[in-house]
Amino acid sequence: MRNLKDGIRSLVKIDYYGHVHKYFRGTDAEKRCATEVKILEQLEERGCDYVPKLIDYKLEENYLVTTNCGNPAPNISRKKSDSLFKKLEKDYGVQHDDPEPRNVTYDAKSGQFCVIDFELATLLPDPKKTND
Repeated sequence: MRNLKDGIRSLVKIDYYGHVHKYFRGTDAEKRCATEVKILEQLEERGCDYVPKLIDYKLEENYLVTTNCGNPAPNISRKKSDSLFKKLEKDYGVQHDDPEPRNVTYDAKSGQFCVIDFELATLLPDPKKTND
């Protein structure tokens, strides 16, 4: 596996098949891993197609595997990245608590920008479900 990121908060590797392996480290690693798993599960259930899909996880090891969402998008404008984070909240009920352009990638296969890194996110009620 090839390292993508080796930082204080996580080690991220990509395997031969393009899957992303994330090992959480440091402060609140257990909580951040559990949050990312929960958010990704809910986003898949809610039909969001511009985020990674959860493939596997081991909470006891602070580890998860997701699909690949392309490459970093360093030239994305703040306006465009802000609109992606607002859409995520409005359409899917997820508030990304680190809404920075560094958490946006571009997936050439699907031809779209994607949002990543949900370890700091808040799950809100599903906007598609009404409380009638």
